[in-house]
Amino acid sequence: MCSIDVEAAGPDGVAEVHDATAPLVAGEPVEVSAGVYVVPDRRVPLVPNVGIVVGQRAALVVDTGIGPRNGAYVLEQARELAKDRPLFLTTTHFHPEHGFGAQAFKGAATIVYNAAQRDELHRKGQAYLGMFKGLSPVFAAELDDVELVDPDVVYQTSSEIDLGGTRVTLRSIGPAHSAGDQVILVDDRVLFTGDLVEHRMFPLAPYFPPFDVDSEVARWIGLLDELLSLKAEVVVPGHGEIAENTIVAYRDYFDYVRAETTRLHKAGASAKEAAEAIVLDARDRWSDWDNPDWIPFVANAFYRSIEAA
Repeated sequence: MCSIDVEAAGPDGVAEVHDATAPLVAGEPVEVSAGVYVVPDRRVPLVPNVGIVVGQRAALVVDTGIGPRNGAYVLEQARELAKDRPLFLTTTHFHPEHGFGAQAFKGAATIVYNAAQRDELHRKGQAYLGMFKGLSPVFAAELDDVELVDPDVVYQTSSEIDLGGTRVTLRSIGPAHSAGDQVILVDDRVLFTGDLVEHRMFPLAPYFPPFDVDSEVARWIGLLDELLSLKAEVVVPGHGEIAENTIVAYRDYFDYVRAETTRLHKAGASAKEAAEAIVLDARDRWSDWDNPDWIPFVANAFYRSIEAA
């Protein structure tokens, strides 16, 4: 895993990353349900779980990896599975490791985004490109020559794609992790959550003023309950392994941070003091989770929401 120095000022005040592993999508797709494949992230930072859903007449790719090299690899894997079927591409949200390989699919697939994600890409895409390039030379190398690609099809709240014997529902569900979060449900049995859910990783509530202040942690909790109500047989998180009770674990974590932040705020703790206390306790409670540097982001987000109420 890479290490993140939250005290070091990176671009626009964002932490720099040290000892970074090349964020490459790699390995063979694994069938997690009939016709639904995942290229696992292998717990490599800035590598998402990539989905490929193959129907009788068409196939859908979910997320591309970061940069054109990853996008080309994902397209190759999709072609191996889909053969000569038409391809669709969608991304769970606009963040670079999920969608900045889309240029490989331009002209090779029909690209479908929700309107909120498309708009967020327009507002923040260039800023995120610069920010991620500044995190590490390893990441910058994957982002050279990136083109931000507009979708071919844009929907507002939900959309269905009939792949032939397989129905995929795309649902715009943000703001939470991002303003344009989207979940993908395959035949009511497989759910792709994007970074609304990760397995054994502390969640990030992005707060990078002035260009990203849209994460809404209070709303995120309610969305996790909505995702649980779907009763999907398989939940594919944005990062980390496919496992049982991943959504429950995330909801419990958010409930804990909200309750602790509220308690500490009432006791007169500053935002910094509250975050520091929560970091110490959360690292002990969830000792097997990666990315503890993200704990203060969620704690501070709840503190801001309390102050704004």
